[in-house]
Amino acid sequence: MALEIVDTNLDNILEHGACGYKSLKHEGLGRKIEWLKGRFAEGLKIKSLYSTEDGTQGMIEYLPGEHCWRPVSAGGYIFIHCIFVGFKREYKGRGYGSLLLEECLADARRQNRHGVAVVTRDGPFMAGRELFLKNGFEVVSQAPPDFALLVKRFYDKAPLPSFKGDWAEKLNRYADGLTIFRSDQCPYLAKCVPEISDTAERVCGIKPRIVELASHRDAQESPGAFGVFGIVYNGKMLAWHPISSKRFGNIMAKELKGERP
Repeated sequence: MALEIVDTNLDNILEHGACGYKSLKHEGLGRKIEWLKGRFAEGLKIKSLYSTEDGTQGMIEYLPGEHCWRPVSAGGYIFIHCIFVGFKREYKGRGYGSLLLEECLADARRQNRHGVAVVTRDGPFMAGRELFLKNGFEVVSQAPPDFALLVKRFYDKAPLPSFKGDWAEKLNRYADGLTIFRSDQCPYLAKCVPEISDTAERVCGIKPRIVELASHRDAQESPGAFGVFGIVYNGKMLAWHPISSKRFGNIMAKELKGERP
């Protein structure tokens, strides 16, 4: 199969897609494109793994760490938001993830950055740490429940990135009621957040507060390590990554049951 890595930009994004979305019928893609208009000016890049036979089969999204949409201090580094490979099974386990990662590392070297940083997790929705560990990254910090900040430094004396702030203190800011954090960095949220909000009101009888994360500064102050999404109820983080409205309903049912005398 013939493969190439393509720079994805506003001119060809509908051909190569973003985060698995290729059609403007999906509201999330339109919102993602509007979000990208500001981010490309900040140095964000998307590299797509393109197959002449099967179309886009992977991507990596990264940008200067100063502008990352995760609660991380990563000035001087390139920061990876997302990386995945294989809408079709035959593209998995063939080293294409490392191929995309090497594109990012080479770009960071050309920009004379300290190195590359990324947040991973053991749970769902984000890349695991194995890809990065086998490519020379090291774990430098962790965050609840199972997030890790990994770094590949290009020289030993480079300052290390770190997670930002006190998680308990951040959660305490939202000690009353239901709060949902969202950003257009993740196009899936255009679908799941309204569905979760509807379940909260219709099933749980709770009107949620929606916090729109409008800048990287907002995302860097997020109470969860995923940065661009989170659900907090009475100061407790219920979901660190996007979930279905059904899953949310099940979680809330347990929470509300626990509140009853």
